[in-house]
Amino acid sequence: MERIASFTVDHNKLQPGLYLSRRDGDVVTFDLRFKKPNTGDLLTNAEMHSAEHLIATLLRNSREKDAVVYFGPMGCQTGFYFLFDGSRLSLEGAVELLKEVFAAAGEYQGKMPGRSAKECGNYVNLDVETGRAVCKFYADLIAEWTAERLSYD
Repeated sequence: MERIASFTVDHNKLQPGLYLSRRDGDVVTFDLRFKKPNTGDLLTNAEMHSAEHLIATLLRNSREKDAVVYFGPMGCQTGFYFLFDGSRLSLEGAVELLKEVFAAAGEYQGKMPGRSAKECGNYVNLDVETGRAVCKFYADLIAEWTAERLSYD
């Protein structure tokens, strides 16, 4: 069996940041790494879930919403994946979009999007303050990031 692309990255060397994970036709996958892997320092379920609701909502309401394919957490609890249509959004544009939405989420003052039993299968662990803090951390981390820094190397 072939190893999947993400397993070819040396996770022992990987640092928090923003990376180009892969391209599959027009679909581009970004690795949004919040935590250094294999250290025991993980995102909690509430942190991942709350950030996911804020960022997915902001992405799907952004000017680039038609390019958004998916945003969601990694099973290893160290970050998120952002998939987008590379024919509609450049790497540079995607980096800028992520900077904007994470900065906005880091200052978000409204109600948590999708925080009801009707809208979400585990709404009880959603918390605006938790999501805001996680997003502010990542917004600060990538504030000066550019497309030239997307490589894992």
